[in-house]
Amino acid sequence: MGEQTHQAVLPQQPALESVRADTPGSRDETAHGHPATRRGTGGKHGRGETDGQGTETRRRHAENTAEAADPAENGSGDAPTQDPSCTGGTGTTRVFVLSRDGGPLMPCHPARARELLRKGRAAVVRRTPFVIRLKDRALADSEVDGVQLRIDPGSKGTGMALTDEKTETAEDGTTVAVRRGLASLELRHRGAQIQSSMRRRAGYRHRRRSANCRYRTPRFKNRRRLSGWLPPSLRHRVDTTFSVTNRLCRYAPITDIHLEHTTFDTHSMSAGRRLYGAEYAQGPLAGTTARSYLRTKWNKACAYCDATGVTLNIEHVRPRSRRGTDRVSNLVLSCVPCNRSKGSRSIESFLADRPGLLARLLGQTGAALRDAGAMNAVQRHITKALERTGRPVHTWPGHLTKTNRDAVGLGKTHTLDALCIGPLDHGNGGTIARFCDRVLMVSASGRGSYARTTPDRYGFPRLRRDRRKQHHGYITGDLARAVVPSGKWAGRWVGHVAVRARGQHSLTTPNGRIDVSHRNLRLIQRGDGYGYGTRPEARSSAYPKNS
Repeated sequence: MGEQTHQAVLPQQPALESVRADTPGSRDETAHGHPATRRGTGGKHGRGETDGQGTETRRRHAENTAEAADPAENGSGDAPTQDPSCTGGTGTTRVFVLSRDGGPLMPCHPARARELLRKGRAAVVRRTPFVIRLKDRALADSEVDGVQLRIDPGSKGTGMALTDEKTETAEDGTTVAVRRGLASLELRHRGAQIQSSMRRRAGYRHRRRSANCRYRTPRFKNRRRLSGWLPPSLRHRVDTTFSVTNRLCRYAPITDIHLEHTTFDTHSMSAGRRLYGAEYAQGPLAGTTARSYLRTKWNKACAYCDATGVTLNIEHVRPRSRRGTDRVSNLVLSCVPCNRSKGSRSIESFLADRPGLLARLLGQTGAALRDAGAMNAVQRHITKALERTGRPVHTWPGHLTKTNRDAVGLGKTHTLDALCIGPLDHGNGGTIARFCDRVLMVSASGRGSYARTTPDRYGFPRLRRDRRKQHHGYITGDLARAVVPSGKWAGRWVGHVAVRARGQHSLTTPNGRIDVSHRNLRLIQRGDGYGYGTRPEARSSAYPKNS
């Protein structure tokens, strides 16, 4: 072997050390832990490989892979944060790894996953989120440190972050606990869509009953509800959070769950200031009625045209058909012509030519309390649901999350808030060394509709829906690959399928929807009621790693 011989052209190599595919000093293929010892030799090589000798020829230009992997590792927080040469703070999302028997192992770097797939030592289990399974490693033969799942629940979206705790030794010999983000997910709920669908269904039912039986006896209203009952739009938030968490527990070795538990003071939010003592019992309608309060507030005049001495009606600034509430801050007095002219239009379109009055009315409506009330109702149920996963659940106040986020210098997003949940020892140098540069967006899309007919705009049935969901082997929401041999859309496309009974399915692609025959489709992943996408993580102007 001459000095000019490059390492890449040798028939054997020291177990991926040259490509820096994952964290140096890993416990096994999943890239976390202590170096393993090669059996029979007593030597250590930092990747926990088995006795099998790798005889596969290395790519000739492997140094390009090493150059690409080194900055990814150093910029992802794997380098010690006490090292002055460590520059970064963002990193690549880790890949989920399963053992041969299906048990979760520590997530690995994407470069390491590509190497395992190229060598045939792993197989793809799932595309989104990307999961691989090792063919030569059982869970019992692996040492798994475990990761933590941190959840920031929200009314419209819930942030989730997989983290691990890394112990580092500072220059003065003190031990510092550093938190690293391995994967970030944002779950988008569809509570508003469920509420709208239920209102539409109630309207259709009311029309049918009033048309077919004008004098029908009202239903018995004193119906009991089971303990723990929630409206479907709120129950959806609990069920989807538990579903995604339970799925992550199958893909990653989650040891404990950290949940932010915050209650909102809706009375103080409505008043716009902090309340004390007896002030909580004195709302705006204390000692009066809504009509008297509005007559005094608007000086017995129309809020839109200032007309006086006429009949005044109580008007909703935000119409109830547009998710407006009956709060007194959303009510004004309106004359009959203005009330009829506005109807169910939005206040922005009705007062588009009077911006001053529009700003005044929007300013007096106050902060929306719908999301705050929803979170107050589901917090306790989310905690109980997460306890069914079998992992210990730790709840932390919201002010602790804000303190950690301000100390580290991160932006305000659901995923970054999830990363900051739980205590950090800032006094002894504890910090967050890495957060993921990409966030997996998981949108709840449902599994179809229970409606047996498609109504028109007036609620009358227009056509009857087929009760079968699967047509020619595909269900709406499946991820498929299309190979179109000719025509305008000739080529290879990947997207989600919307099935049709005749077999000419619709495929949603980045360039739009195309019609593809079921014969030209190949299934990639079954639909699971969620849509997937990615977005870049919000970056702050400054990222002090050691503060």
